[in-house]
Amino acid sequence: MNIGTYINEAVIELRHVRWPTRQQAIRLSIITIGFTTAVAISFGGIDYALNQVVKVLLSLTY
Repeated sequence: MNIGTYINEAVIELRHVRWPTRQQAIRLSIITIGFTTAVAISFGGIDYALNQVVKVLLSLTY
């Protein structure tokens, strides 16, 4: 298969793609940003808590 055939078939496949509407893209972007923010805050809280635990454990040994 040469590169020309590959590109032609890729273009044909892209014509079959059902792209989201503007409203769907905005809604899905908001959901993604909200979920990412929630996960980042959760991991930040877990990191902070584990950091405090390590500090306490290290203070017991020194």
